Amino acid sequence: MDTTYFGRNFGVMLFRDAYTSTNLYKQYVKHETNQLYMDGILRLQTLGFVVNAIVCDGRKGLIQNFGDIPIQMCQFHQVAIITRYLTRKPKLPAAKELRELTLLLVRTDKESFIGALDQWHVKWKSFLDERTKSIETSRSFYTHKRLRSAYRSLKVNLPWLFTWYNHTELNIPNTTNGIDGHFADLKNKLRNHNGLSMARKQKFMDEFLKV
Repeated sequence: MDTTYFGRNFGVMLFRDAYTSTNLYKQYVKHETNQLYMDGILRLQTLGFVVNAIVCDGRKGLIQNFGDIPIQMCQFHQVAIITRYLTRKPKLPAAKELRELTLLLVRTDKESFIGALDQWHVKWKSFLDERTKSIETSRSFYTHKRLRSAYRSLKVNLPWLFTWYNHTELNIPNTTNGIDGHFADLKNKLRNHNGLSMARKQKFMDEFLKV
């Protein structure tokens, strides 16, 4: 499940079956919220669908709200989070190593990744704990805040990054690539129809998404 936007205040939230690449449910939204995602899953269940697992982008506060349903956070979204903190070409050796490790996320197994992340933390713990003192206030703060935030993001999200590995019998995708590619195709086709009113644009999407 994911949402894509067409302008600032108009988006489409889509629930798509990963096994058959079939769109199951959609709703047009001004803004995506955790409650709308939860309502969408409940609607599918009410319609009789069995939700074996959910793959999503891991937006804050969302992945803890689905009870016993296995949740897989998109690993590419996790890579994107780390890139925002560290940039694509970090200068600090510790940051370079953490980014390189994160890039392995989508092609390694759970034990290997967790082991490598723990080794990285042991190696750089003193560096992460370095503090800088403010001349104006005499208060100290962590020197490498963005690096600490990147590491914390990985640690906090770890329980949901390898759900596919913990439930191999369910054949869960480890990314939202399927729905992202579908959205990209939709937007490419809409670009060929520039100038459509919002009503016509929505009608086009209704036909394309077929939900």
